[in-house]
Amino acid sequence: MGNATDTRSAPAGDPNRMDPYVRRVAVTIIVGALAVVFDTTILSVTINDLGRDLHTSLNTIQWVSTGYLLALAVTMPIAAWAQSALGGKRLWIVSLCVFLAGSILCSLAWSAPSLIAFRVLQGIGGGFMMTLTSTLIMQAGGGRNIGRLMSLITVPTSLGPILGPVLGGVILHLGTWRWLFAINIPFCVVGAWLAWRNLPADEPSARKPLDVVGFLLLSPGVSAIVYGLSRLDGTTGLDSTRVLAPLLAGLVLVLAFVAWALRRRARALVDIRLLRHRPLASSSVVLVLAGAALYGTMLLLPLFFEQVRGTDALGAGLLLIPQGVGTLLSRSIAGKYTDRFGARPVAVVSLLVACLATVPFAFATADTSEILLTGVLLLRGMGLGAAMIPLGGAGFAGLGRDEIPHASILIRVTQQLGGSFGTAVLAVVLQHAAAGAHSGEATVGGFQEAFWWSVVLTAIAVPVCLLLPGRPEPAPTGSGTEASEHGRASERA
Repeated sequence: MGNATDTRSAPAGDPNRMDPYVRRVAVTIIVGALAVVFDTTILSVTINDLGRDLHTSLNTIQWVSTGYLLALAVTMPIAAWAQSALGGKRLWIVSLCVFLAGSILCSLAWSAPSLIAFRVLQGIGGGFMMTLTSTLIMQAGGGRNIGRLMSLITVPTSLGPILGPVLGGVILHLGTWRWLFAINIPFCVVGAWLAWRNLPADEPSARKPLDVVGFLLLSPGVSAIVYGLSRLDGTTGLDSTRVLAPLLAGLVLVLAFVAWALRRRARALVDIRLLRHRPLASSSVVLVLAGAALYGTMLLLPLFFEQVRGTDALGAGLLLIPQGVGTLLSRSIAGKYTDRFGARPVAVVSLLVACLATVPFAFATADTSEILLTGVLLLRGMGLGAAMIPLGGAGFAGLGRDEIPHASILIRVTQQLGGSFGTAVLAVVLQHAAAGAHSGEATVGGFQEAFWWSVVLTAIAVPVCLLLPGRPEPAPTGSGTEASEHGRASERA
């Protein structure tokens, strides 16, 4: 009764049609994943309010975001092992429940330390969910229609930047910051119910012990790198101990993990031998560069509208809606053409569009036409949305079902590291360019220089996209329904 059975499958004469079972799994996962994405984007507009209401400094309240990011970094590397130990369905529901508990506790927090602790709990659940989102949907697809699957997987990350800041601004206008966490509750509850009904009841695979040494090397290593980058700002350079120490420690731990994992091979926490697979290796490299450019610019845009154009947080969120709309509009088209022509041409064209659409902001001032900026943001959003489809999907091409969880971890970790690096670099550029500024012209110049850096980072990623796979090989007959049949067999069992 708890699991629905769908005996329909894609017609044999239409290999490009997505199986209804796969679509149902994707929708189920997306509903739960929206809680994580909205939680991150909504909170970006409320840091100052949290500090004021909880009577603490900005440096302390920043740990609400930093603690969450560190919890994500610690959790993501063990997602593959946890899935093999519990099964994908169980792990997804447990992760949703952990995130739900963290959200409820955050809404009831009585002090800054309690809120930070509950945000860490949220991050533990969110770390598993971010990795499982790609894993479960790709496993359901069985290697077919990777571009179309990625267009579904990226729905939460497309909706988040559109609705998150606006919802955050509206909630703060009508109520208190506590409702920012309570809004996660319906997504978690409905997502868990859909998962109980729709996800295949997969049993744990052959149990293997947790690679404790690998965990003690990789998770702290990634966390230390993320933490070090988060400490980098306009007043603190790479020569600062609080930046350099965690960065070096993190790099040493990650390199030690690589050496350890090569010895452990398939028994390692994350099977890094998969990086011999050219599509995954090239996708990971491009995601670091693209993540640095794309996510770093997400820091600049709202600050530009607030500090240069004089809008408030809600106004900045509303002005960024065209970029989110563009991201949504381009997803399905990019998925279709990725499946038809391959990841390489779609990624190159998309990143070029995103790069060119960032250039006008390198010349923008307080008097630049709002209509022009709106049109540019729409175009930039289309480039962003289209680029993430081939970049995320290319890494899964040609992988077996048991390899997908490890590939998901590698893709998520490289994407997070790239985003953290880009955000830190552009923050430093912005702060240094505007250092000692006492006029609006100097502030505008700081943003213009930072946007030029974003343009350069995006441009560097474009030629690297030539390493991505080209036109995909036709899928063997019947391969598209293999995972669906596995899922239905599990459901019937």
